[in-house]
Amino acid sequence: MINVGLTGNIGSGKSTVCDIFSALGVPVYHADAASKKFLDSPSVLGEAVSLFGSKILSESGALNKRALGSIVFNDPAALASLNSILHPLVKEDARIWSAQHQDRPYVIHEAAIIFESGFRGEYDQVIYVTCPVETAIDRVMKRDGASREDVLRRLRFQWDDEEKIKLSSHIISNDGSSFLIPQVLEIHKTLSTPPLHPSA
Repeated sequence: MINVGLTGNIGSGKSTVCDIFSALGVPVYHADAASKKFLDSPSVLGEAVSLFGSKILSESGALNKRALGSIVFNDPAALASLNSILHPLVKEDARIWSAQHQDRPYVIHEAAIIFESGFRGEYDQVIYVTCPVETAIDRVMKRDGASREDVLRRLRFQWDDEEKIKLSSHIISNDGSSFLIPQVLEIHKTLSTPPLHPSA
């Protein structure tokens, strides 16, 4: 089985691409969703409150994700502290998940910061979803109701396309004019085809 990472900067359309792979029957692990699940657990939430204070909680005592985001996306050290809690948990969860799909030709792990977090070595191959920066900003503003400044602030924590393209095995362009399905099908065909081994 091939472990494939799938990543892209905010607003690139990673989720849409993952939906296409899922429709093809490919198991997809969503690291960001797993992180949110762990953040909602009492133990991790307690650690986060110890780090950032009760201001990250809502009146009901639940996590206020907007308040947490306003802290970590303005302070690289704060983001690193949060990731030091979440990344080991997500990494182990993903390992257990992958072990349950050993019969598949390949599985996909979708994660926003594969390169920035130093996780590239965890994967046999990486698919990178790219799109123009202005397109990404527009998508996120419409999707999240965020301001342009908020999106730019979050983008500062992610590497540029050029750096990630060099380190990726496959590139998918989601610029709004390139068709996604043919690009996904081509990669799916490549990853589903067993390598040829010379006869002994």
